[in-house]
Amino acid sequence: MAKNQRVRKQKAGKTRDREKRSGNIIRFFDFNLLTVLIFLICFGLVMLYSTTAYSALVEHEDSMYYFKRQLIFYGAGFVGMYVVEKIDYHVYIKWAKLIYFFSIFMMALVQTPLGKEVKGARRWIRLPFGQQLQPAEIAKIAIILFIPVLICNLGKEIKTWRGIQKVLLWGGFSAVCVLVLTDNLSTAIIVMGITCIMIFVVHPKTKPFVILAVVGLACVIAGVKVLGTMLETSKNFRLRRILVWLNPEGHAEDGGYQVLQGLYAVGSGGFFGKGLGNSAQKMIMPEVQNDMILSIVCEELGVFGVIIVLVLFGLLLYRLMFVAQNAPDMYGSLVVTGIFAHVALQAVLNIAVVTNLIPTTGITLPFISYGGTSSLFLMVEMGVALGVSRRIKISE
Repeated sequence: MAKNQRVRKQKAGKTRDREKRSGNIIRFFDFNLLTVLIFLICFGLVMLYSTTAYSALVEHEDSMYYFKRQLIFYGAGFVGMYVVEKIDYHVYIKWAKLIYFFSIFMMALVQTPLGKEVKGARRWIRLPFGQQLQPAEIAKIAIILFIPVLICNLGKEIKTWRGIQKVLLWGGFSAVCVLVLTDNLSTAIIVMGITCIMIFVVHPKTKPFVILAVVGLACVIAGVKVLGTMLETSKNFRLRRILVWLNPEGHAEDGGYQVLQGLYAVGSGGFFGKGLGNSAQKMIMPEVQNDMILSIVCEELGVFGVIIVLVLFGLLLYRLMFVAQNAPDMYGSLVVTGIFAHVALQAVLNIAVVTNLIPTTGITLPFISYGGTSSLFLMVEMGVALGVSRRIKISE
């Protein structure tokens, strides 16, 4: 580790010397990424208000309750993003392992009296002034910062099965902690997915990963079909979700209610939708501002609104990919790749849940769904990506 740090410092020093001699190097900053991010957040805030105005008025006697809270979170998030963007991302190399273990510690606190249970799920930590923190979100950014350190230190060994096992062990341990300590399967899947995508990006061979993915998908499909016929009487809520997914109409009175209402919303919107604020399903769908907000986008803005969402996410991911490809070094490239993987996985999984392509998981839609902890840490990740982009150099 110390040797690698000395080599990086020497290379950085030589790079600065060359810049001073040439005098024609332009510092880059990805304003396009920042612009797309602002558009996505503004769109999310508009849809959040439209989705929650009625329920907020009924429950809190303030139609802007959720909107104002989310606006505060994003205000704090922009401050955090600005601060993080100014930090040299190489600093994270030194602290990444500590952040990793800190995330495990924070998740362990959920099992103490500090833990807070909401709607049957114990995933939060109590904070002063009635606030709460979901520590599983810390695990995501911890993996994004730490796994690239492991890959860089392994060097060519990452191309071997032994090197892959070492990285998978650290990523898998974090994912297991997320599942065991916070009972959050969806976040555990995302943490493991980020790890696997980073390994895929640095590994020179693609064929083994494609074969593994196809075999894994086939096994999952076969397993779901078998479980669907064997577990009709199961009391496990995750297995029940599979049954609801296979036959939502047959479970309309319990687990399939939200899924069916979401599908009704998606199907009733048409191409241009019913108009902003004119959704009917948001009046009866529980917790619609979280993982099912896209269904209201479909109902109020129709296919056109969904296209806007997909285009904005596509542009955001494109800019993240651009920064990753042009980062000054491997560590910066892998960190932004991890951020890319996080946003892409979460968006794809949420869309799949809303359209009933996969069982419900509780995954929110980045920058659009309501959620304080998620919004804050997503903004911090964007700050890291912008910080990497700031250190891209372009020759005139």
